[in-house]
Amino acid sequence: MIIQKTREEIELMRESALVVSKTLGMLASEIKPGVTTLYLDKLAEEFIREQGAIPGFLGLYDFPNTLCVSPNAQVVHGIPNNTPLQEGDIISVDCGAIKNDFYGDHAYSFPVGEVSIEVKKLLQVTKESLYVGIREFKLGNRVGDVGHAIQQFTEAHGYGVVRELVGHGLGKKMHEDPEMPNYGRRGRGKKFIEGMVVAIEPMTNMGTKDIKHLRDGWTILTRDGKPSAHFEHDVALVNGKPELLSTFKYIYEALGIESDEEAEFRQDLS
Repeated sequence: MIIQKTREEIELMRESALVVSKTLGMLASEIKPGVTTLYLDKLAEEFIREQGAIPGFLGLYDFPNTLCVSPNAQVVHGIPNNTPLQEGDIISVDCGAIKNDFYGDHAYSFPVGEVSIEVKKLLQVTKESLYVGIREFKLGNRVGDVGHAIQQFTEAHGYGVVRELVGHGLGKKMHEDPEMPNYGRRGRGKKFIEGMVVAIEPMTNMGTKDIKHLRDGWTILTRDGKPSAHFEHDVALVNGKPELLSTFKYIYEALGIESDEEAEFRQDLS
């Protein structure tokens, strides 16, 4: 069952999402060769608590850390460790926080130092596919419309769209209805309704769509060992249109990037 949120609840969820956005922005300037993901995890936990929030992933389903950090061929759910990042790596950083009893949950894939042209393209296409999907999150559309748009855009570039891992509804629980696959058929699935909030999160592999699991019970990798990218936003359906609750602007400020990519998803809600 889809849980509709009031305008007031959506604004509370924006606060939760922005805790995560600011955390990712803080981490952006720390992600460099030689840094360990366990160090990033420690920074994130401290920062989230300083903002009056609680790490959303820590202990969720018994996950042991604040961040899911997934370098290179790891798709998602990587566990922080003491292995230093290296020049040319990419790393997905997925973060959650609880504030006002609501979850925020979003992710960004970072290059570590200078990366190859092929990897830059993977990152760009995956991020663009996120906005392609968000545009389809509007009144009258269905889950399959979002998934279809992401799949068509991504596969047109020759990439694999992960099937086993999906986006989801978001609220007082991390995972609510509906599931939001990154593939699908137009006109299929649950219909979108005013006040719903979802996390849309394309997970794109440079090669095959197929994945495998590590024995740690969490980490998921591409089956062919090629890199994977992951981007995620929290989005509310407001006035029949998608309204971003999360933002990458803090990341871009830290990295000196200028972008207006989010402008079309900001409404005047006064």
